[in-house]
Amino acid sequence: MSRLISQPQYHRCLRAHNIVQSLKDKRPNPRSQSSSCHRLLSTRSVSRSSQASEALSTTPIHPRHPYTFRIASSWAGKPSTGEDRATDDLPFPLESPIGRWREEMLDRSIGPRKKHRGKDWVEDAGEDFFFVQEMRNGSGVSFGLADGVGGWIENGVNPALFSQSLMYHAHRYSRNAWAGEPEIDPTLDYEEREQIEGWELTPYHCLDLALGGVLREKAVQAGSSTACLLTLNSSSGLLRSANLGDSGFSIIRSSNVIYKEKVQTHFFNCPKQLTKLPANPGRKFARVCIDSPKEANTHSIKLRDGDIVVAYTDGFSDNVFPSEMLSICTLAGRKDVTEDEQVQTMADNLVLYARQCMMDRRRVSPFEREAAREGMFFRGGKIDDVTVLVALVRETS
Repeated sequence: MSRLISQPQYHRCLRAHNIVQSLKDKRPNPRSQSSSCHRLLSTRSVSRSSQASEALSTTPIHPRHPYTFRIASSWAGKPSTGEDRATDDLPFPLESPIGRWREEMLDRSIGPRKKHRGKDWVEDAGEDFFFVQEMRNGSGVSFGLADGVGGWIENGVNPALFSQSLMYHAHRYSRNAWAGEPEIDPTLDYEEREQIEGWELTPYHCLDLALGGVLREKAVQAGSSTACLLTLNSSSGLLRSANLGDSGFSIIRSSNVIYKEKVQTHFFNCPKQLTKLPANPGRKFARVCIDSPKEANTHSIKLRDGDIVVAYTDGFSDNVFPSEMLSICTLAGRKDVTEDEQVQTMADNLVLYARQCMMDRRRVSPFEREAAREGMFFRGGKIDDVTVLVALVRETS
């Protein structure tokens, strides 16, 4: 039954309705405040059904990425031999940006096994360092490692300064960049497409930018380092790499090592390296190796479901043969645990085995064989810092 109202009541209701309607027209669309800058829909000009359809058409819907990557890191500083000239102080203060970031990187890979390695296990990565960074909008992941050249200790320079700074700046540039071309919804208006931020960053360009960051870093007066950077694209499964020096990476597929990065050296045991000289070097540093990121080896390959990517410094590759690496990863992959635990077990076991091998003087090592090819005598493993990153590839669709 309808109810009759008086004319004054009708006018009051009409005024209240108009006020509410005007507030709705002025109310900002929450999507207009996002990075996509969606258009404000007028409640007067379209019906409710057309509003819903237009909202669906302008909302950016990012497709689910078909590739995911599970990444683990593990490291071990060089065991003390009593002859090394070590530095007890931390390369960067804990309150500095690089110092805080360094501790975050180290903490991400400290598991139960590392806490029981023994009193002689160094609590940091020594002259090595690494980074793992998700790229913009989940477009992929960037990771890499660097090995500071130990010869700088003789000149009073901590080699870890350069390697840590290089990895910090590589991480800094990677987090705001895309692993491939920026993902843009073709249904967006031109103005909305312009709001898509970021750029495609290859490992080669990342290495160049990171070196520029080190050269501007006042806390790093001098030093040099090898470097190996990789990106994994979560849309295409494409691996891209840039490697300078004797660090490197290998790819395992179906229980076979299908790719192994070649080392770059000037001569035996002298790798190519990125370098920063002191302000007034003089003749003292005339024979220091100075190489450019342009000399880095670049490589790209399409990854498949189940592929394992192992990146490492020379402390690993000088002591562990590829067949041994393959066996360790295969056995760890058979354990009835989560994939995250499998990958971390691979990384930890590779580092533990490399450390065991470097202390064994009776075992033939890859470094010993390489020395023999150069007509030099060396016996057993090579004592060094060792850092390993392991990535497991999963195709979700």
